[in-house]
Amino acid sequence: MESRRLAILCSHLRQTDLNRSSLPKRSSSENFSWVSTSNCDSNGPDGKSFRGSEKEREEKDCVFCKIIRGESPAFKLYEDDVCLCILDLNPLNHGHSLIIPKSHYSSLEATPPSVVASMCSKVPFVSSAIMKATHCDSFNLLVNSGEAAGQVIFHTHLHIIPRKARDHLWTSKLASVT
Repeated sequence: MESRRLAILCSHLRQTDLNRSSLPKRSSSENFSWVSTSNCDSNGPDGKSFRGSEKEREEKDCVFCKIIRGESPAFKLYEDDVCLCILDLNPLNHGHSLIIPKSHYSSLEATPPSVVASMCSKVPFVSSAIMKATHCDSFNLLVNSGEAAGQVIFHTHLHIIPRKARDHLWTSKLASVT
């Protein structure tokens, strides 16, 4: 089963063209029924609803919550009950992907350890598929948690950024030695 999922994931990545002009134009009212949906969890740790709270307003406007609810399109690479892996819409490299929890947590510190563990448990599987599909031999795993750290979307997420030697995405000791 896992090898089949890996083959499907690789085939999706190989077909991905990051040139935005090649993406089909969609009207804002288009139905995204082809996107599987789930609701971002709007309950607190005590099970009580956050109705009318700041958390509910954050979720309503959160781009990741909109993707999870099926209100915005995304190219899904992997999905289970806890998390979703999608291609980044503003990739640093071909295959740049995000692992996001289906429940809304504004930062890594606010995310329950069990959710973080579930997200991290997908990294070996997803990163292997991404590296295979993009012909990369390395990847960066990145978390920006908090504004000072560069977090722009305040919904916990992990970046998987495939890398090749001398891709000049970031300078490294290896690049400066050779």
